[in-house]
Amino acid sequence: MVMTPDIDSAAVLRKLSDAEGYLAKICFKTGPPSLVGVELEWTVHDAVDPTRPVPTGRLRDALGPHAPTTLDPESPGRPLPHLGTVTVEPGGQVEISTIPQRLLGVLHETTSADIDHLTGLLGEAGLVLGQSGIDPHRPPSPALDTPRYRAMREAFDRRGPAGRAMMYSTAGLQVCVDAGQPSQVAARWQTVHALGPPLVAAFATAARHAGQETGWASARLAAWQRIDPGRTRAVWTPGAGNADPVVAWSRYALAAPLLCVRRDDADWTAPPGVSFQDWIDGALPRPPTTDDLDYHLSTLFPPVRPRGYLEIRYLDSQPADEWIAPVAVLAALLADETAANLAREACQPVADRWVRAARYGLADPALARAAATVLDVACRALDRTGLPPTTRAQISRIVQRRLNAVERAQP
Repeated sequence: MVMTPDIDSAAVLRKLSDAEGYLAKICFKTGPPSLVGVELEWTVHDAVDPTRPVPTGRLRDALGPHAPTTLDPESPGRPLPHLGTVTVEPGGQVEISTIPQRLLGVLHETTSADIDHLTGLLGEAGLVLGQSGIDPHRPPSPALDTPRYRAMREAFDRRGPAGRAMMYSTAGLQVCVDAGQPSQVAARWQTVHALGPPLVAAFATAARHAGQETGWASARLAAWQRIDPGRTRAVWTPGAGNADPVVAWSRYALAAPLLCVRRDDADWTAPPGVSFQDWIDGALPRPPTTDDLDYHLSTLFPPVRPRGYLEIRYLDSQPADEWIAPVAVLAALLADETAANLAREACQPVADRWVRAARYGLADPALARAAATVLDVACRALDRTGLPPTTRAQISRIVQRRLNAVERAQP
């Protein structure tokens, strides 16, 4: 890909090559892979009756000075005691975004402390965090209304109800890792993709929604997959000839349809079917800027999204005391080249089975075999993560429970 001279954040994009060069610089920042961060999202429920809606005012009062300005424009939006920031999603889901850490043990300690603080605040208001990737009790219902969310809802409604389920009912666990040295980027990119379907199957928590069994192991991922393939399908798939992550991501991002276009008024609706490349080619009255491209990237939701680092987005939310298990599995594999190679090799036959992973989970025999190998390899690599023995033992118990589920799923 041709690199262009430095482009400032308000530069007008008049040529496709300008946009490609900008994406190449901002989306894969290389260096020693040392940092791990997490974004933890949960639905929020009344502690006595989880089917009751939680009014935004009740959630705002519970969060107090930690409430984001989308929930309370007057809030100072203070971080939690260990610097995790709180956001609230359009359906009232609460999310903690952590400070990335070099040591996984420090990440576990500080994040767990912030989770304890958050659960304490919610508990005083009679609220609790959910334990699954989709609301098992309530149908989709909006809690926040912004121009972005209205434009999203309108775009997704054209394709059916999955968009509202995604916006208002789902909760995920995102793991953020460095892209790595230039010589490592392609392999790390392919590895985190290939691990996706087996780990989706192994850590699925979203089978029940709105009081009913959905027939999916991860109805959360199913909802994401249905909203718009142009912005949610995986960027890398085996054998697709897209081994260069920079080229693959640039093509994906520029071909994706616009979800919203920011304006001074409250209407951010994007014209249907217009891609960012179309915008560069003159489809809208004004040309786009690099700031518009940055915003467009925030409306793309593939299972793995490059943001300078790699944002791994495919995992369901876990119970608040179990989030470390899938995070440690990924961290252990990525920190050990031999382990990563073993796991990636086991995943190759199922690396494109996103739908089957969401639908059947570990009931799919091929996914179950791959998941068993991945979890076993990761457990044997845990001693190289720097986690204390008690935490490694906790992770091993959680993973063993998953491995037992793999055995039960075998025919």
